[in-house]
Amino acid sequence: MKTIPTKASVADFIGAIADAEKREDAGVVAALMAEITDAPAQMWGASIVGFGRYRYHYASGRKGEFFETGFSPRKRALTLYIMPGFGEYGNLLEKLGRHSLGKSCLYIKRLADIDLEVLRELVTLSVQAIREKHPSGG
Repeated sequence: MKTIPTKASVADFIGAIADAEKREDAGVVAALMAEITDAPAQMWGASIVGFGRYRYHYASGRKGEFFETGFSPRKRALTLYIMPGFGEYGNLLEKLGRHSLGKSCLYIKRLADIDLEVLRELVTLSVQAIREKHPSGG
């Protein structure tokens, strides 16, 4: 697995974001995720800020460790990682505001486009779901 935790500084990573609005949005999301997970931010790979950890073990025998939630301030959008996916969160997504989805990725251009309290609820529920499914933690 190439996305692994590193010792790189999260503060330096966020501070190096050239666009002031993206940098501010990243700081807001980092604070929100730290509060929800009660875990410090950690760089995973070169461009993902992750929070918390869980261990997984699939029936195939594949096992590993990953972050409970995280984000990456990509060029096109702020990418938030909602690890359980979005199958259970349709009602929240309808209220969230302007966004798009990938399998476990929530893409937001700017935090000003969404309801931050709905985002808080979505991240909280997704972290709870990961913790229920993988109670071993990190």
